[in-house]
Amino acid sequence: MSRTVRGAVIDAIGGKWKVEDLDLAEPGPGEVRIKVMASGLCHSDDHLVTGDIPNALPMVGGHEGAGIVDAVGPGVRRLAVGDHVATAYLPACGRCRWCSQGMQYICDTGAGMENGFGLEGNPRFSRTSGQPIGAMQRLGTFADHLVTDESQAVKIDDDLPFDIACLVSCGVATGWGAAVNAAHVRPRETAMIIGAGGVGMNAVQGAHHAGAAYVVAVDPVDFKREQAMKLGATHAFASIAEAVPFVESVTNGQGADSAVITVGVVDGALIAEAFSAVRKEGRVALVSIGQNEPGIPISPLEIVTYAKTIRGVLFGNCNPTSDIPALLDYYKAGQLKLDELITARYTIDQINEAYVDMHAGKNLRGVLIHEH
Repeated sequence: MSRTVRGAVIDAIGGKWKVEDLDLAEPGPGEVRIKVMASGLCHSDDHLVTGDIPNALPMVGGHEGAGIVDAVGPGVRRLAVGDHVATAYLPACGRCRWCSQGMQYICDTGAGMENGFGLEGNPRFSRTSGQPIGAMQRLGTFADHLVTDESQAVKIDDDLPFDIACLVSCGVATGWGAAVNAAHVRPRETAMIIGAGGVGMNAVQGAHHAGAAYVVAVDPVDFKREQAMKLGATHAFASIAEAVPFVESVTNGQGADSAVITVGVVDGALIAEAFSAVRKEGRVALVSIGQNEPGIPISPLEIVTYAKTIRGVLFGNCNPTSDIPALLDYYKAGQLKLDELITARYTIDQINEAYVDMHAGKNLRGVLIHEH
């Protein structure tokens, strides 16, 4: 049996999102069906359109969601019908080497997500013609219902608004964790956040929460710099080149302790510029992706003699089962600003307009509200 749902599909690189009726399979063993109430409009979904993330198409977009469990498959143990949940855009088996060492964000079950099919290789979505459709990160929150493995749904408190909770599924956790878990921002340090969008704004909040003396936001968009100052940045500049003289003035010429790169699409030149802006033993946390390039123009001599590091960041190096609830607790305690991140709400029929707004720099985070 299947049910008909409504979702936004991308068919080809460079195309537009198409809203259509789709068939959704019933949940299988270990799977749950979620009635999606809200979905964040993340730049990662736009990478499907641009081809910056190599995924098989067609695909239902969306991975940043919150909703209500309305059906469970055989063997589901952690969730029940009626539970409010936020999605986790990476699965976590709890048994592999990585999960057992507290690194759920690189769980082995996250491999092979490019086709968007389930853990067992089964497509959850299909067109009414029978054509199988993948789901972004095995989720597809741009549909009003989805089926996913129970490890990709995290129970949340019933009193949390869905449009708030969905943000923690990706952008908030990724940005916050990039500063706290990957860049290891410490009290009294100077942290540069390069890119103040839906992810970078939360790196700003994470660095502020960690006690950085100076949180320097870098973004070419005036609106985003203004918002960064409201969310914990102490200073904001339009470019790294403009930020560096200030950073050097407050660090005795040494450079920033850390830099977090959260721009929408990155290139090697920007990574090199950020690397040069940090001090000896400085730390660069790279969140952003872009088209694969043959290399980054960084001198091995600088890496070795200054003992600097670059590390990749996936999901903020967070553990979704513990960190999603923790971040929402910070929100409820007034230590994490989430309401302020939402600059616009859209219906599913406005999804292409929403991404035009994102590219125009109008939004920190747009949120898709599903109608039921």
